[in-house]
Amino acid sequence: MSQVTKLPVPLKSRDQAPVSSALAETALTTASNAPQESPRPLEKALGHQVRTLRRERDLTAMELGQAAGVSQAMISKIENGQISPSLSTVSSIANALNVPLSSLFSTFEEKRDCSFVKSGQGLLIERGGTKAGHVYELLGASLRGDVVVEPYLITLEEDADPYTNFNHAGMEFIYMLTGEVIYRHSNQDYRLKPGDSLMFDSAGLHGPVKLVTTPMTYISVIIYPRGAAMVR
Repeated sequence: MSQVTKLPVPLKSRDQAPVSSALAETALTTASNAPQESPRPLEKALGHQVRTLRRERDLTAMELGQAAGVSQAMISKIENGQISPSLSTVSSIANALNVPLSSLFSTFEEKRDCSFVKSGQGLLIERGGTKAGHVYELLGASLRGDVVVEPYLITLEEDADPYTNFNHAGMEFIYMLTGEVIYRHSNQDYRLKPGDSLMFDSAGLHGPVKLVTTPMTYISVIIYPRGAAMVR
């Protein structure tokens, strides 16, 4: 879980004024190094659609600008998502392209994945280690984007067998919850106890080589490029 840095903002009582919007926007920041989401998603979607329609009609930016009554520089800024044009400007561009105004926004759908799974209701998955007493419960799913993230709750039952021949594309992160195991990755063994974690290139052979204390559970998060072949 990423750490959260909190500014010293006091709790608001009934008699206190609400926290200003500027402070609210800066009150919480993540410690993650993940880049910020690209700004102006609507403007970028609009610009992409204008450029696509203009090119389909074999028009230059100057020609479209002349037909719409705006400058070539304005068309360039709109196509690059750099500005928020007025509704009248967008309407003029739609008329010049001979398309409905709504069609310029047809590619904009701001969707964000979110997967909620109640305790004990994850999807049980068949994997290479299932026959060895390894139970995989899928806790979420990423439906779009270039990267697939698969979070599992893995249970090794009392009659489970060691199995060290897992390998697949991407990276894997393990966080030990209960029990104790000696986990092997590429000929290196690691003793994992509750609270321990292990992150590795999952193309290398890996898996539990010795089950010290069973039953055991751990979280496994597998991350790989969408479309990559998964071999387990």
